[in-house]
Parts: sequence; structure tokens; C-alpha cells
Amino acid sequence: MKNEQANFTPVLLGSDFNVYGMARSLYDVYGKPVKAFAQVSLAPTRYTKIVDLELIPGFSEDPTWINEMMKIKQRYAGHKEPVILIGCGDGYAELISKHKAELSDVFVCPYVDYDLIKRLNDKENFYKMCDQYDLPYPKTKIISKAMYESGDPIEQPFGYPVALKPANSVEWLDIHFDGRKKAFIIKSEAEFKDIVAKSYDNGYTSDFILQDFIPGDDSNMRTLNVYVDRSHKVKLMCLGHPLLEDPAPSAIGNYVAIIPEFNQDIYNRVQKFLEEINFTGYANFDIKFDTRDDSYKLFEINLRTGRSSFFVTLNGYKLADWVVQDYVFDSLKDQPTLYANKDQSNYFLWLGVTPRIFEKYAKTNDVKQHAMQLIKEGRFGDTFWYGKDKNLKRFALYKWMMHNYAKNFKRYFVTK
Repeated sequence: MKNEQANFTPVLLGSDFNVYGMARSLYDVYGKPVKAFAQVSLAPTRYTKIVDLELIPGFSEDPTWINEMMKIKQRYAGHKEPVILIGCGDGYAELISKHKAELSDVFVCPYVDYDLIKRLNDKENFYKMCDQYDLPYPKTKIISKAMYESGDPIEQPFGYPVALKPANSVEWLDIHFDGRKKAFIIKSEAEFKDIVAKSYDNGYTSDFILQDFIPGDDSNMRTLNVYVDRSHKVKLMCLGHPLLEDPAPSAIGNYVAIIPEFNQDIYNRVQKFLEEINFTGYANFDIKFDTRDDSYKLFEINLRTGRSSFFVTLNGYKLADWVVQDYVFDSLKDQPTLYANKDQSNYFLWLGVTPRIFEKYAKTNDVKQHAMQLIKEGRFGDTFWYGKDKNLKRFALYKWMMHNYAKNFKRYFVTK
């Protein structure tokens, strides 16, 4: 890849680990701080010199979002170099796509059209597309608000435990009640009824996805990060093998340990899907291995990089730089797809917790032994603690975060 001094300006939306990881990836290559805008300040982007964060009240939804973006657009209107707009959350990605026509005269907006992003963000529609493109996913039943309001019992065909998740992940961000989680593993009929009732009674209007629970612990999961260029050709595919997830109710599904993995069959299936639907930009897939039929089943697609996606950069693939190479240098069009992680001797373990927490809670198996060997060799790292951005306040914040992780694992962790 070209990495001479690039004349471009990145603008990130958000303030979480995803934002810091993308900023860190760019800072490593180009040595410049990154501008970011968000509604609230989160720990990963505090006390840092590599992210210039500006807070805007109400910046997560329209009409405030687009009104503020039109003001921000005026700041960059005089820039002759490309100004690349990257949304680091589901809501921001959807908003950029929705208003692409209003923003594209000043910003590079590397997102698919709004109609496609809505279809992909809605899990119900995504699974219909999986059927069309022969992508396996868990057996599924749709639960609607109308079914709940009818008062008739909602039949559950899978037995317990079952997985329950909101079809509309963007709307779900605004729903709040005691016991709310990103996704649920439900163990009884009473719990199922209670969660559905609380969700709809507290303002959720979209469907739920009820799924056959695929057995197995966190180490059966996979996560796939992809970059697709503006010509709709997949240029990077990097698969990760999560070994441990955050057990806190508000953070279920957030990985805290990932080792790289290579699987050409997964790469081929997902590449075919993305190129045939004319996708562009970043995507992140959650996948689980089903030991009952030896298949990898897709849970969802996220139309952005994820909070744990820094594992890609940690393993040498500079995740944020792909969009720069595409839109600033135009260097990807003649490049073949990079299928990452073929050489295990180059692997680095990504951790979101301390090695001690990982060793204590990750399931013992061959992959964990490999990960422990990488730790022993010093071949591991995290997103937050960055050699070029160290200071006393960030160190104290890091220690506080790790202390909270230790408390949460002690309180919430159960073997799946």
C-alpha cells in the first residue's frame, strides 16, 4: 500500500473503542490526530492526543444530526483534499447513508445507499438475503408487536434455551428497561414472556428475532472484518476467533479476546455475497460454529467496523487505511483480495481485558493454549493502551477499566 504523506482529512463519528482503534490505525501510518464528533464522551477517547473529540448534544438522531452535520460541512467546504466521513456506530452509519446526497459534495461517504443499509441492518431482511445467497444462519422465528398485542400465546418452536434479539438494532438503542440487554439467552417460558412484554411496553415497535440457540461457549464464535472498495470488489477479509466475551448484561456480545484465524470457505461465501449485492465500505460479521452440523452460521452484519476490530490492525492490516487507499490514492483497483491470517507465525492476540482475566475465564482448549503462548511471547495487545499516546490520566483510566472488568467477570460470568 502507498503510505507517503497523504493529503486527506478523516472525520470520525463516535467516541468509543471503535473510534480510538480507527484513529490509532491512522495515526500509526500518517502521524496526525483525527477529528471526531459525538453526543457523549466515552472512556476510550478521553485524555488522548490522537483524537480531537467535539461533543454535540443530541448528535445521535435526526433532525439534530443532519442540522449539525450541515454546519460541520461548512467548516470543511474549503478543503481541496478528500474529507472522509466514517461512522463508527450503527446509528451513525445509517445516518450518513440516509443523507449521503446532502453530504457528498464535501465529504467522501463510503456507504451503500440507504435502502440497502436499511435492509441489511434489519435482521429479518438480512436473513431473507442469506436464504437467497446460500449463507447458513440459525433457525429463526419472527416475533412482532402485533403478535404481542393480540393477547394470544406466542408459540416458541425451539425449546429452551433460545436466543432473542431485536431485529432493529438502531431502534433498540433507544429502548430502556430493567434487564435490557443487547441480546438475550432465554431459559424459560416465563422469562420469554417477561422480556417481550417489557420491550414492547417500553416503546419498542419493530420485530424480534427468536432463534434456535447454537450450543457452545464463546470460543465457538467467529468475527469477520471486510473492506469493499468503491468498485464493489472485496479487498480485505480478516477473520478472528473470539475466545471470551464480556459477561455484563449491557455488553453481551462484546468480545474481549480474539486470536486471528484463516478460513477460505468463509471468505469465499461472504465475498460472493457482498460483491453480488454491490456492497461498498466496511462490514463486520458475527458468526458461530454449530457442532451439530459442522457449519458456520451467520448471526448478523454490522455496516461499520466494531469495538474489537482493532485486532485487524494489531495483526498488521491497518484497518482504517483501506478507505484512504481507496479514495485518496486510488491504489486498490488493481489489487487482489487480501485473505488475512494465512501464516500463524505472525499472529497477535487482541485483548480487551488483562491476560490474568483471560487466563482465568477463557475455556481451556487448544486455541486458548495457543493464545497463552502468544501472551508468553509478548505477542498481544489491546486497543486502549497505545505507546504513542501514554500519559498518567490514561494509565489511571486503564487501571480503572480493568478493575471494573474484573468485578463484572466475578459477578456475571457463567460457563455457557
